[in-house]
Amino acid sequence: MKTRPELTLADCERIAAAALAEARRNQWNVAIAILDDGGHLLHFVRMDGATPANAAIAVEKASTAALSRRTSGSWEERIKAGRTAMLKMPGILPVQGGVPILIEGACIGGVGVSGVQSHEDEQIASAGITAIS
Repeated sequence: MKTRPELTLADCERIAAAALAEARRNQWNVAIAILDDGGHLLHFVRMDGATPANAAIAVEKASTAALSRRTSGSWEERIKAGRTAMLKMPGILPVQGGVPILIEGACIGGVGVSGVQSHEDEQIASAGITAIS
């Protein structure tokens, strides 16, 4: 039987704190969603000034990363390269800003951020993940 790491509340709090620090350092108001590997919400933060739409988008970006085991931006790049059929992939939001959480070779969840430019959203998500990797 295989064993693998899983996210704890303490892990989620560390990810969120590091992501918030990155957002605040850059004066970006965002929503941050942390999901488990099955796409279930574990932790969520919506900063003052982030919109309700940012909240929903952050969750979708995190779900894309967690369920597909790749960044949501990688889906965006495939579509930009002409693979428009990827738009029909179930549960995929092909917009940069969702990053899978990979620990010991296993995907244990995803972080999604929305509120600024997509590459900045990904920067914040990556900063959060760095706190536990």
